[in-house]
Amino acid sequence: MTAPVIRGISSMATRQVLADLVAGFAQQTGTQAAIESVGGVDAAKRVAAGEAFDVVILASDPIDKLMAAGHLMPGSKVDWVHSGVAVAVPAGAPMPDLSSEDAVRAAVLAAPSISLSTGPSGVALSKLFERWGIAEQIAPRMVQAPPGVPVGSLVAKGEVALGFQQLSELLHVQGIQIVGPLPPAIQITTTFSSGIGMHSQQMDAARSLLAYLASPAAAEAKQKQGMTPA
Repeated sequence: MTAPVIRGISSMATRQVLADLVAGFAQQTGTQAAIESVGGVDAAKRVAAGEAFDVVILASDPIDKLMAAGHLMPGSKVDWVHSGVAVAVPAGAPMPDLSSEDAVRAAVLAAPSISLSTGPSGVALSKLFERWGIAEQIAPRMVQAPPGVPVGSLVAKGEVALGFQQLSELLHVQGIQIVGPLPPAIQITTTFSSGIGMHSQQMDAARSLLAYLASPAAAEAKQKQGMTPA
């Protein structure tokens, strides 16, 4: 009899690192996991609508909300990785200066088109543009990436001149140049967490997967994807 597969859902930001870690977990334990990666907003909606998953892997805030609403097992939350935001331009385009907050503000004001993700980093950047007092000025040049569509793919097609997204999501996109991370003064770090679905039939297996994601054995895969262990 084959062991049941752990079923999970995650946001796109952690898709690549989870592919690596799920393979490592299977090698170590013999237990397979199938994690579906979609836009984070859509993932949270599906869990909230009652779709059954053994594990749910999203940014910390949506995990807290799903747990408070009774969709995830109380006390099952595990913070496992931090992810920072980087900036990309189309391949061959001039590289803007990102050395300071003022330099990034100037680059945003100079860009003919700008795109942010629909996830937590995009929300935080929108607030930053409001704090800078430029949100209205740049609004006509903002290109919204649909949920689940990487900002980097819009940059690669030349539809966007300046793209902001988590480094992990930009690393493997062809046709772009990663200019670099945001400077420390305005860096936006998203903590990704995981929780066990309220209706999971595989609590023990799910718990061991979440422990593996947060373990030292997972550190190398996280660093390879431009992330840091939580």
